[in-house]
Parts: sequence; C-alpha cells; structure tokens
Amino acid sequence: MNQSENLPTTSQVPPQAILLQMITGFWVSQSVYVVTKLGIPDLLKQGSRHCDELATKTGTHSQSLYRVLRALASVGLFEETQSRCFQLTHLGTYLQSDVPGSLRAFTLMMGQEHLLPWNNLIHSVQTGEAAFEQQYGMDLFEYYRQNPEPGKIFEDAMTEFSVVAKAAVVEAYDFSGINQVVDVGGGQGSLVAAILQKNPTMQGVVFDQPYLKENAQQLLEKEQVQDRCKFVGGDFFEEIFPGGDAYMLKHIVHDWDDDRAIAILQRCHQAMSEQGRLLVIEQVIPPGNQPFPGKFLDLNMLVATPGGRERTAEEYRDLFQAAGFNLTRIVPTQSDVSVVEGVRITD
Repeated sequence: MNQSENLPTTSQVPPQAILLQMITGFWVSQSVYVVTKLGIPDLLKQGSRHCDELATKTGTHSQSLYRVLRALASVGLFEETQSRCFQLTHLGTYLQSDVPGSLRAFTLMMGQEHLLPWNNLIHSVQTGEAAFEQQYGMDLFEYYRQNPEPGKIFEDAMTEFSVVAKAAVVEAYDFSGINQVVDVGGGQGSLVAAILQKNPTMQGVVFDQPYLKENAQQLLEKEQVQDRCKFVGGDFFEEIFPGGDAYMLKHIVHDWDDDRAIAILQRCHQAMSEQGRLLVIEQVIPPGNQPFPGKFLDLNMLVATPGGRERTAEEYRDLFQAAGFNLTRIVPTQSDVSVVEGVRITD
C-alpha cells in the first residue's frame, strides 16, 4: 500500500484544527522574527551548530533557544541534525543577510514596529484610522524619517519585497519604445535598475525623498546602471521630474487614500511627455472569494497608513479617470502584482 494513502485528506482534518492554525499563526511569525533578530541564520552559514554555542554567541538561554529552533524545525526553517544541533534548510537561508532573495529586513520590520499596530487592528476597523499612527503618534513615513535605523530596515525591506515582483514585471511588460522611465517613489532604485539592465538604450530616473539619495546611488552602482540612471530628490505631491516617456509607481498608490492618490497621478500627468505612459504596479484585487495575498496586504495598509488600500480594477479605472488618464490595460505578471497602464485623456 502506498504510504500517502494513509495520510489524512483536507476533508478529514477537523475544522477546529484548521482554525487553530489560523488563530495561532503569530506564534510562527514571532518565532521567525526572534531567530532573525538574534542573527541565528547568519551563524549557521557554515553548517550545523550546537544550541549551547548559538546561545553563547547570541547571549540567550540555551534551553529556551533550543525550544524555539525545535518549533521552527517543525515548519521547515531548520533541521535538527543530531541532539541539540541545528542547520538551516533551503527555506531558512532566505532569512540570512546578503543572500539573493533574502527576506531578513522584511522579517525584522514586520516583527518590530508593525507588530503593535497589528495588535490593535480593531482600532482601525472601528474608526477607519491607522493604528500605526495611534501607537506612535505620527504616520508611518514620518516615523521612518525620524528613526534612521528602522528607516533603513524599511527601505531594505521594500527592496527585498520587490525581488520577485521586479523580475516578473520586467518579463511581463514590454518596455521597448520608452526612452526615459521615471520611477516615482522608487526608493533605492531596484526596479528601474532591472528594467535598464534588460533595455540597454533606456535612460532612467529614480525620484524620491532626498534622504534616500546615497542608498539609491549605491544600488545603482552595484547594478552597473549609474551611467544611465540618476537620482532626483523631491516630493511627489508637489512636482515630479518632467519630460519622461513613462512614469512608474510601484507600491506607491496603495499607500494613500483616493484624494492623495489622485494628486500624485495628476503630478505625473503634468510632468510626462504628450505621448507618455502611466504604469502603476500594484496587487489588483480580483472579484470573488478566492485566496489572494493582496486581500491581507490591504489590511496592512489599513493598519499602517492613513487611507491606504489595495484596489480593484474598477477602482483603478475610476482613479485614473479622475487624474486625467484612460486605463488602457492591466498586464498580469507571474507574481502577485500587475502593471496597470494608462495614457493621457485627449480631447
């Protein structure tokens, strides 16, 4: 008899067991945060190490650390190779620093300043206000401006979050015919660098807050596109770098309520060339009840930002229309994001 025939099917799993997994999900996420904060994944780069050694290196209680690692081994991040000795699995390597595809910074961000606001999700549901602002007395972006260390983690987390999406966007969308692309709110420039690498005659601009200039220049140099891409500091609510053929906004529009999102798109409308394109890269909420990551990312925007949200295709159509654009098409990608394309409305 095949062993798999003895395994319970989904229909055989008691509904309470499924509910318990949902209810206790934070047990896993906070355990992942703790080992990442302690630097355990980096300490295991050379292979298996004993819990006592890891505890000494991290200033922790060996038996307690063992219990956390044992639990995370049960969900596939570590493997106990012999008594109280652990090594990383392939999945766990993405919690290391300086590895392609790492989610280390994203893990730290979600486990630190985002945790308490999420614990007060009910405040956002009851009032429509961002629990983040109630917790810290300022909005998300002001918090990161005033706190450079978590601010750097945030920028790194956004770059990490873009790794899968940027490859999918570059593969799915045809950027040929664009001479200059302006990445509005482009952060460190990860996405525009990937686009320029695939389109060797294109020029690029990263447009974002001036304090991000040094980090962006370092990334552009690392990706060897610094000769074709420059950083321009500014405020996208005021005035955006003019004359681009395409204005790209990745995970920018979802940060804002409709009025402020329209204001940003209007600044793009004013800045772009006559035949310019608007490219909004977001998770577009599909109709129906099927699982989609954007539905929970939408809750994160509810908690973290004043008015931010994920939107449906129809909501993007209305947003574009209000800012002077026709939504021409929505290009899906192999990741969760789509490219929502628009052109200026002509008389």
